[in-house]
Amino acid sequence: MKKGFWSSSRVAVLGGGSFGTVIANMVAKNVAQVSLYVRAEEQARQMNSTRMNPSYVKEMVLDEKIRAASTYDKVFESDLDMVIFALPSHATRAQAKIVARYMKGHELVLHATKGIEEQSLKRISIVLAEELPVIRIGAISGPNLAGEIAKNEPAATVVASPFHDVIIAGEEILSNPRFRVYTSHDLIGVEWGGTLKNIFAIASGILDSIGFGWNTKSLLLSRGLAEMVRFGVAMGADAETFLGLSGMGDLIATCSSNQSRNFRVGYALAKGDKLDEVLADLGQVAEGVRTTRIVYEFAKERSVEMPITEAVYNILQGKWTVEQGVAHLMTRPTVQDE
Repeated sequence: MKKGFWSSSRVAVLGGGSFGTVIANMVAKNVAQVSLYVRAEEQARQMNSTRMNPSYVKEMVLDEKIRAASTYDKVFESDLDMVIFALPSHATRAQAKIVARYMKGHELVLHATKGIEEQSLKRISIVLAEELPVIRIGAISGPNLAGEIAKNEPAATVVASPFHDVIIAGEEILSNPRFRVYTSHDLIGVEWGGTLKNIFAIASGILDSIGFGWNTKSLLLSRGLAEMVRFGVAMGADAETFLGLSGMGDLIATCSSNQSRNFRVGYALAKGDKLDEVLADLGQVAEGVRTTRIVYEFAKERSVEMPITEAVYNILQGKWTVEQGVAHLMTRPTVQDE
């Protein structure tokens, strides 16, 4: 791409939730036009008339270059240079099948989904590659709590792809004086980092809810990171990737903030609330609930040791109490620190 190409480009963001809306607003500062796909026509109308998202990040004013639409016909009525998926993992394949018929094949694709496909354990970039008529695909992942970015607090992310032009494009369309973009070619590690940290965010919410302090939280973070590395390497990732923003950085943010949906799930569960009621009250997808079950079952089949994941899984399933989960972790055989 020639220098300055992206300043005159057109980009679509698919998904009008908190992070999708924040991404659209950041991208709009650096491109000519952003089409934002949302599910409801009424939501699209309100966003276009009020320049606010009535359902998410309500305090953020939308850039004038954003146009919300509730149909793909409107989203793709102009030729697009990039498509960014910001949809829940369980909806990605079905939506990609629909979107594929609108794409020409030259578009670059990024996704910001921190989850995996349930049935196949496939990363979202693989799902998109299987359904879309494009090969240049990458991911956006890092400690990116949407509410803080909406307030223009300094933050950073990682754009990862095996394709250099995707990385450069992600840098150019997302960067601003308050948001820094780092890059990586380890797409496997970056995607798994964003996925696995949600498990430990649930655990962190549980610990907060029962009043444990920073000694316990530090134990969770350090041993949680060890599990992430162990599992990620088994899936083909580079261990070093998990020491960066998309691994440890995201783990710290998600495990330390009540803005995290997964943290809130764990917090409510430890108070005695039922999981289905917690998820209904949340009103948004908490990827970690599904991820925990999928990763636990996969790790068990392949003898990948993940004791914290095992405890979170059994608590979510109602098989263990919180006290039993803590006891399981604290009475395991002593091992050398990793």
